[in-house]
Amino acid sequence: VHGTVFNGSDQPIGNAIVYLKNVRTLAVRTYISDSNGLYRFSGLDPNTDYQIHAEHDDLTSATRTISSYDSRHDIVLDLKVTRKKSNQ
Repeated sequence: VHGTVFNGSDQPIGNAIVYLKNVRTLAVRTYISDSNGLYRFSGLDPNTDYQIHAEHDDLTSATRTISSYDSRHDIVLDLKVTRKKSNQ
């Protein structure tokens, strides 16, 4: 799974934190986007669903689901951080 993190003006964001959660084990992996906003996760279990979202400063992206039924070997998901984080 890889892609680019963008802000609301469609500009790539470096140093955004991308969270990838294994829905079955609840284990979370993180990746900090590079200066071009790029991120990448490899070695994922194809039989597991994942949830992914990005955060930068006080903004977050929508949470997207990567389904185990998606048979693509190369999944590209761009994430846009536009929403204020909720105070939980």
